[in-house]
Amino acid sequence: MSNEITRLSLPDLTNNPEIFRRRLYEGLKEYGFVILQDHDISRARLDEAYQLAQAFFDLPADVKLQYDSGSGAERGYTAFGRESAKGNVHSDLKEFWHIGPDVGPDSQYYGKYPKNVWPAEIEGFRDCFKSLYLELERMGKTMLEALGEEMGLEEAFFRDMVTDGNSICRLLHYPAVKNLDTQNSMRAAPHADINLLTLLVGATDSGLELLDPNGEWMAVESDSDDIVLDTGDMMSRLTNDVLPATVHRVVNPNKQDQSRYSMPFFLHPHSRADLDCLPQCVGAEGPKYPPITAGEFLQQRLVELGLIDADEPGAS
Repeated sequence: MSNEITRLSLPDLTNNPEIFRRRLYEGLKEYGFVILQDHDISRARLDEAYQLAQAFFDLPADVKLQYDSGSGAERGYTAFGRESAKGNVHSDLKEFWHIGPDVGPDSQYYGKYPKNVWPAEIEGFRDCFKSLYLELERMGKTMLEALGEEMGLEEAFFRDMVTDGNSICRLLHYPAVKNLDTQNSMRAAPHADINLLTLLVGATDSGLELLDPNGEWMAVESDSDDIVLDTGDMMSRLTNDVLPATVHRVVNPNKQDQSRYSMPFFLHPHSRADLDCLPQCVGAEGPKYPPITAGEFLQQRLVELGLIDADEPGAS
């Protein structure tokens, strides 16, 4: 096992596709994380996105709460201290905003996925993040197709699974921790992501750590121009943990008076997609997880995160 997370240059997917696909698969198999470099999302686009996100989070609390996402935290604003990691009674030290897909009338999920909401106070917010959402979605689908080809799946397997997927772009603000309860809470307590793949646009500060296979915490060192890619629980179910959903966290900083911003994109299947173990991943002991749909699994995890009540209806 290497002691470094695999770093991949995106142009190599075109120039050396077989090597890129193999290193992507092996890197995710080893750590559940890889770092993507030389991507084509412009620095200007990312700078604008962070400026707009900061402008929103700087608004007064009563203004932000007008956009409260309500139960499920599926779209819009979720207030500070509302989300906690699975199994953790202490809330994370963060607030966030969710942007989802805009599906058309021809989609089976038209009228079923929640509609996006947009802050009227921040000019350019909607246009910037609708565009960034599509760019990150495209990149995520490209990475899924590369993984599928390396795993010998049918060409349309992942494409069909994520068409009309309920993917989420999350704008995260971790406020300065001065005067907060840092004895019991951290910016993001240890957790694994729910979805298939996560693309994390370079955050404004360090703090991200993963739990390596030896049970040691390992800093994820990346530049602001990098995108950190990791596999979530849905991928681990599909692959019988061959591609693991690695536990990770965001630790509290040494600088008590500095905020942190980040923008993960959570690539989800559509709600009716089956998360049954792939035949090539069954192994000698058989599937580790019972059959479940992506919508059912998402509902289950939102309950565990404290974002919805257990008796609320699930996604259709």
